[in-house]
Amino acid sequence: MPSTALLCSAANIDVNVKRFTGGTAMKILVPVKRVIDYNVKPRVKPDGTGVDLANVKMSMNPFDEIAVEEAIRLKEKGVATEIVAVSVGPDKAQETLRTALAMGADRAILVVAEDVEPLGVAKLLAKIVEEEAPGLVILGKQAIDDDSNQTGQMLAALTGRPQGTFASKVEVSGDSVNVTREVDGGLETVSLKTPAIVTTDLRLNEPRYASLPNIMKAKSKPLAQKTPADYGVDVSPRLKTLKVSEPPVRSAGIKVADVDALVAKLKEMGVAA
Repeated sequence: MPSTALLCSAANIDVNVKRFTGGTAMKILVPVKRVIDYNVKPRVKPDGTGVDLANVKMSMNPFDEIAVEEAIRLKEKGVATEIVAVSVGPDKAQETLRTALAMGADRAILVVAEDVEPLGVAKLLAKIVEEEAPGLVILGKQAIDDDSNQTGQMLAALTGRPQGTFASKVEVSGDSVNVTREVDGGLETVSLKTPAIVTTDLRLNEPRYASLPNIMKAKSKPLAQKTPADYGVDVSPRLKTLKVSEPPVRSAGIKVADVDALVAKLKEMGVAA
């Protein structure tokens, strides 16, 4: 009799937990990228072949930090059960993944590859999505090094999942995700059915700092290393960089006394007739 009562109680607890989460508990995949720290001014190589990365401070792409933070907040709300951080890049990208783990991700995957274009990254992520089957993929809308703003959209196309880009607010309810996104005319809210892809904008949240105890714990969290060959993806470059140069130096402005002087100056410059 006591054992029967115990089993019934356990069953009731299980039912109550499912009712509380609304059946929405899911795995979240968060792609992150290692880029030049946003406080550092990039230097172009003397031969113009690219940006000089020697002895330059590197960190996680700021938009990806926001994605990690949003995934952690969803887990804290009981919406997510596991957060998997993934990066495509050199061996040193482990540092970026350890930062994500210190912030609160549960495990990480590093696909070791150099200079992979957005389409190659999207193809690799599509394979990882197929393998991990996350309910939600949250990633930065763009990386501050190339500003491509392509990977999230390409991933949605390759996986056939609905997408909500430039998210300034994310709300999960049942099997749907409401994404408030920033557009030219203001704000637009779209409703997506999970599994879905979401890309983050700056105003979504303020990422937390990893505490020292969590930084230490992150060292023992699982970090798997893979290669593009493990996923059967060809990441050979399809584009060729012809030249990289510094932006032109901005010339000094000219002050005018009044509107008439402004119009006269514009006519002199050939801007106005």
